Amino acid sequence: MTTSSSTRPSVLASARVIPRRRLRGWANARRFVLPLGGLAVILVFVSPYLVMLLDALRPNGEVLATPPAVLPKTWTFDAFVAVIGDTDFQNWLKTSLIVALSATVIVILVAIPAAYFTARFSFRGRVIFLGLVVVTQMFAPTSLVVGIYREFYDLGLINTYGALILTDAAFNIAFALWILQGFFAAIPKEIEEAAALDGSGRFGTLMRVMLPLTLPGIVTAVTFTFIAAWNEYVVALTLIQDDALKPLTVGINSYVTAYEQNWAEMFAASLIAIVPVVILFALIEKHLVGGLTAGAVK
Repeated sequence: MTTSSSTRPSVLASARVIPRRRLRGWANARRFVLPLGGLAVILVFVSPYLVMLLDALRPNGEVLATPPAVLPKTWTFDAFVAVIGDTDFQNWLKTSLIVALSATVIVILVAIPAAYFTARFSFRGRVIFLGLVVVTQMFAPTSLVVGIYREFYDLGLINTYGALILTDAAFNIAFALWILQGFFAAIPKEIEEAAALDGSGRFGTLMRVMLPLTLPGIVTAVTFTFIAAWNEYVVALTLIQDDALKPLTVGINSYVTAYEQNWAEMFAASLIAIVPVVILFALIEKHLVGGLTAGAVK
């Protein structure tokens, strides 16, 4: 009896050691598995840009060479130099910047007061109005492009910046309003009441108190609006026929036609077109993190 009772603790101890060893082994494996998995996902998303970069750094004759080579046999920056010096490309870049920035400014100027009003005031039809805002997101510009063209044709706005700016702003206001309305509604009303006791009016409270607290929402609205306007293609292809007024998304296709194939220039132009969006994220990221931190501290 003594021997059997003495062996029971050792059996239990060994049974406990095995799961612990397995857990330690899984923890050690997870240190390598998760980073490798993350690296694989990054490579999947980065690989198209890497392919475009390598093709932009090789002569046109090597782009479609068979068998294809992974690395260029001749490294050259001629495609980038040709694109940057191309007058048409400069006009396309100018159009994209004007349209994206103008549409973003219009969306923010309209969405902020509208979102603040719907978040702070109860009025008849408020729920229906917010429901319609969501429903408008179901309609893509592609499905309405014929009606849009007819409307701007009657207004004499075909081949103008105004047509693209108004269209991009109209299709992004609803999203910005919905995002900002949620941020305004989440701010306690006591903060506004305290500002009113200090002598601040409604407009002053909005500018000096509410907007800093909703900075993450404003940054989100600005980012999505700018990217949507920058990447818009179908409406621009329909409303703009003048080559000098085309945005980048439409004009870049001119490098590859049925009669001329400048693949290196097209890839170089595509990479340059990504730069403004990357710069926007680089500039806005710190403001987004700073806004979130400031709101948490307050």
